[in-house]
Formats: sequence, structure tokens, C-alpha cells
Amino acid sequence: MHSNRAAEAPSKPPLVTFDHFQILRAIGKGSFGKVCIVQKRDTEKMYAMKYMNKQQCIERDEVRNVFRELEILQEIEHVFLVNLWYSFQDEEDMFMVVDLLLGGDLRYHLQQNVHFNEDAVKLYLCEMTLALDYLQSQHIIHRDIKPDNILLDEQGHAHLTDFNIATIIKDGERATALAGTKPYMAPEIFQSFVSGGTGYAFEVDWWSLGVTVFEVLRGWRPYEIHASNSVESLMQLFSTVSVQYNTAWPKDLVHLMRKLLTVNPEHRFSSLSHMQTAPYLSDINWDAVYEKKIDAGFVPNKGRLHCDPTFELEEMILESRPLHKKKKRLAKNRSREASKDSQSENDYLQECLEVVQSEFMIFNRENNLLATSVDPWYKRDNQLGALGTLERDAISLSSSPLLYRIVERHSFFSRSQKPPC
Repeated sequence: MHSNRAAEAPSKPPLVTFDHFQILRAIGKGSFGKVCIVQKRDTEKMYAMKYMNKQQCIERDEVRNVFRELEILQEIEHVFLVNLWYSFQDEEDMFMVVDLLLGGDLRYHLQQNVHFNEDAVKLYLCEMTLALDYLQSQHIIHRDIKPDNILLDEQGHAHLTDFNIATIIKDGERATALAGTKPYMAPEIFQSFVSGGTGYAFEVDWWSLGVTVFEVLRGWRPYEIHASNSVESLMQLFSTVSVQYNTAWPKDLVHLMRKLLTVNPEHRFSSLSHMQTAPYLSDINWDAVYEKKIDAGFVPNKGRLHCDPTFELEEMILESRPLHKKKKRLAKNRSREASKDSQSENDYLQECLEVVQSEFMIFNRENNLLATSVDPWYKRDNQLGALGTLERDAISLSSSPLLYRIVERHSFFSRSQKPPC
């Protein structure tokens, strides 16, 4: 009955590479990766491109984290995550192309002295609850929930990003690594490290969500914790210091926060079903939250980019391997390599680079979309979810006046051969 399906199917999209994108401007950076806005040349859709230098990742022993993040992102999709569209590589870098969220992260807005009202934060709490519930269904612990990793779209809805230290645990398993950002890490993570106990599971993300919600509402965190604090001092802190809640907060909000910031993970709210029992959220229509039908209490200014402007300046002036000069640089390197002896100056590094090159996971979500549209019997991984949602969320040039100005500005400077200011 399906014998003609293969003949009728159109060819798969070509392999996506760096050359398929126009680089517009830098908008962020992490410990070993940078992020820029890009436009796919054939569709004119806008994305964020994260790129990580291979040599730096090898030197910092970060390759395994990059590969783990890719492994996870290729298998998940959700309306409140920053979803992966493509992954590819060249000689220098590994690339991930993801949803473009133009509203900035919550950390940026806190640093801009934005005072989020209770309704805005309540919606973030609900949206992140759905995101964490989904991740839990996929056996994923994020391990780095914090304002820096919650991005807003142009309508003000929250999306979780950065799976660099996330991990997957199967039924009955426990994680044991000391991973996360100290001020947001749950007590049982430190306890597991100190005593080698039973480890930890999904509850740690709900603690981090509680810390994040507290900080966004109040402007500071419930515990004064810094990166320099020892694990032993933190264990003592959790056992002796009580969280001070704002007396102006509704009692139901305080009750919910206490449930999220419960030191004992067995008594902590740590699932969607738990959250739905909270009186503070009794008025929430969860279907409407999922469908983004609830207006956000804070809508970012659509006329500006919500990121540090120095990122672009650093990329253009200070970066030793700027992205906009990659094509010429790689061509020169290839010519130089062709004239070299086969013996590398650094055999170990070269060997590591070859391993990264061979093991890197290439991904193209368009292939999955094509397969499901052509073949209704195509067996999708249940993690992929409603792929049509992603198609709606991809940003086109016409949908954003700000992006239109960025593209026009880039084209002008390309013509005049002057760097962006």
C-alpha cells in the first residue's frame, strides 16, 4: 500500500552549513561559546547561532558537555524551551542554531532595574512549570535554572535555555555530580557531594525555580550564597538560616514559595500535579498557558535589542577569530595545511580535533519536518512532540521591525565595508 511513498518523497534538504547563514550581530557569550543573530539565506528566517571553538573546548575539557547538550536538544521540543533547529561544524567551531528570542533574559532585565510585577512573575512560574514537567517526562534534569537562562520572546513569554550541564537519568537512577550555579543549587546536591549519599533527581530544578522566582520578585535571592562559599558552609547555612519572605506578598504566594524552597526534597513541590494543588495557582488555565493565550505582565520594548551592546564591539574589534572573517580565514588555513608535512606540530591536539570532527552530531530539524509531512506512517521519536509549533515560532524578517533594521544596517556596512558601530 505504501510502495510508491519513496518515489513520491522529495529529496531531503541539503546539508546545512555556516555558508547558509548571514551573520548579523553578536548578542551574547558564555564561558566557552558565543551567540549571534543570523538569517538563513534561503528562507530569510531569523535564528540565534551559538558557536564554540573546538580547540578551546578541548583545552577546557568541555567537549563532553557540548556533545551532551546536542544529544539532549536533538531529542526534545517544547513551546517554553529554546529549541534546536540545526547543528553543524567546520574546522574551527561547532555550531547550534536555535530559536531566536528577542526579549532578553531575566538577568539582563534585573540588571536594567526592571521591577517585575506579581502577575508577570506568576506567568513565568507557570510557563517554567510546564517546561520542567516536560523535561521530567523526558528524564532530563536541567541543573542550571536561573534568571540568566530564562529568555523572553517579543510577547514576554518565558523560554528555558542552556542545557550545557543537563543530564539524563533513567527510572530509579540518581545524579551525583556537583553541577550547577551555587546560589541556585539545591541542598541535596551539596549533601550528595559531602556525604556521598543517595544522590539527587528532578527536585533540584524545582528548588532552583523557587530561588529564581524569589529573586525576580524581590531583586535578591533567599540565601546569600556566592561562588566562593565552601560546600560545608552552605550545608550549615541551609540548616540554620530561615528564608525571610516579603510581608506584602499574598499568603498563598508565600505558601507556594515555602513548598519550592523546602530543604527536604521529599517534601518539596516538584511536579506539575503538585503545582496545580497550590491555592496561589488555583485560577490558572493551564491549557491557556501552554497555548500562550495569557498576556504577559511585562512585554519587552520591541524597538531595541535586550543584550549588552559591548558583545558586538568585542566581536568586531577584540576577537582574534571574528566570525565575519571566517570564510577567508578557513580558506587560508586550508591552503597552509595543504603545504604542510603530514606530521602535526601538536599531535595530541590534532588527534583530539579529529575525534571531535568524527563524533560531532549533525542535526537538521527540517529533515524531521519533511519526513513527517511526506510520510504519515513515519515513526517519530516521542520526544519530538508537535513539530508544527516550531514552524510557527520561527521568526521571519517581516515579523520584526527591529530585525529588519538590523539586516538593513548589516547590508549597508557590507556595501560600504565599514564595521558596525
